[in-house]
Amino acid sequence: MGAALILWCGDMLGRRRSIMLGATVMIIGVIIQVTAFPGSGPLAQFIVGRVVTGIGNGINTSTIPTYQAECSPTANRGLLICIEGAMIAFGTLIAYWIDYGASYGPDDLTWRFPIAFQILFGLIIIVGMYVLPDSPRWLFVREHYEQGEKVVAALFGKEIQHHDVQMQKTVILDSIRAYVTKTHAKIKITIADDDTSSGQSGSSKTPISAVFTGGKTQHLRRMLLGASSQFMQQVGGCNAVIYYFPILFEHSIKETHNMSMLLGGVNMIVYSIFATLSWFLVERVGRRKLFLYGTVGQCLSMVLTFACLIPGTRNTAKGAAVGLFTYIASFGATWLPLPWLYPAEINPLRTRARANAISTCSNWLFNFVIVMITPVMIDNIGWGTYLFFAVVNACFLPIIYFFYPETAGRSLEEIDIIFAKGYTENINYVTAAKQLPKLSDEEVEQAAIQYGFAGPDAAEKQASSSASASDAEEAVGAVSKHE
Repeated sequence: MGAALILWCGDMLGRRRSIMLGATVMIIGVIIQVTAFPGSGPLAQFIVGRVVTGIGNGINTSTIPTYQAECSPTANRGLLICIEGAMIAFGTLIAYWIDYGASYGPDDLTWRFPIAFQILFGLIIIVGMYVLPDSPRWLFVREHYEQGEKVVAALFGKEIQHHDVQMQKTVILDSIRAYVTKTHAKIKITIADDDTSSGQSGSSKTPISAVFTGGKTQHLRRMLLGASSQFMQQVGGCNAVIYYFPILFEHSIKETHNMSMLLGGVNMIVYSIFATLSWFLVERVGRRKLFLYGTVGQCLSMVLTFACLIPGTRNTAKGAAVGLFTYIASFGATWLPLPWLYPAEINPLRTRARANAISTCSNWLFNFVIVMITPVMIDNIGWGTYLFFAVVNACFLPIIYFFYPETAGRSLEEIDIIFAKGYTENINYVTAAKQLPKLSDEEVEQAAIQYGFAGPDAAEKQASSSASASDAEEAVGAVSKHE
């Protein structure tokens, strides 16, 4: 519900206010939950609180990766979002051990404290976002040009009039024009140095229907790529292992309840450690290879798990335990952060908030489905549960190989060029990404003009520059001839 809310109003609120709203809603939901007492409909109040908290969480999980991507430099965008993704593992680790410790306390402490503890993180988010600016790309979309320039300059650590800052501004505005050119919208975006407009005209609004369009910008394809990564993260079985690890150990591997709980905590430690590996791999190895390596690791881990459970003996079941640990290690290093990174960078600026919201809806919807069906599957088909997830993971490989273009080392605006190239030249988008060399900001600007993304002033500027260069060459030739 929270992600769906951002689908409708995320662009209007902006990244900063959306994140602060999400944290506030989560805190309200937590307060509703922990103030549920007997005699006042506690179950109904608790359920309402959970729903409210979930709305806030949906708002944040659909907005924070977008904000991170739009504020990060190309060189370490993947690293920064992978660090953000790894926080999921660390948060799960903290929550698990707090729950385990609280289970030895009084009845009220067992559940009230772990839930109330969430307020601390909500307050950190609100205070942190209060002192941070909004995304420069969102500011330019909303025609807050002066503020956008200041944020770009701050991110670059340079003066506003510096060439790099102005070039980055031009490239972002060309990305915005890509949508405008495609839809023949009657808007004018001025990038003159003295333009300090901060109004929000109706032209800065992107209709939801834009997410489902094709052409050079390939909005629909890019939304589906991002949403499919979130979908595959969930149906690959991650939460069947994360949520039900102690239950799997107790029922499938026949450990004691306390030992199963402790092993679940160890599993969270392994999860967190391997989540940090993506920090060192995501830019060196690339998104595509990490997706593929992680899928193979998850698939083989599920094969090991179900194969060791078939005999039904305690000794062979220990091999299944190894399979569950290797699964969570593979997942933590690859499929944990990547589906949060990929939608945030693969979608273009104009539809990024809405497309990312759809991706997040996909994540939470299938999270719910897997969490609900896993206990039923274990009770009814036993080791077949892990066979199912092994087959599902194997099905991911051709999808990733043939449809997921590499985005590592590319600016967000450079990714627009990949899809324009693929569409214009009628080639596979994975091939287009391989053929397109890494571009500087100036080269991205030239490519934007080539594919019709840039405004007339940019095209005239390039034409003028070309004419000047031609005149200079003629002058040099004349001098040489005279000599």
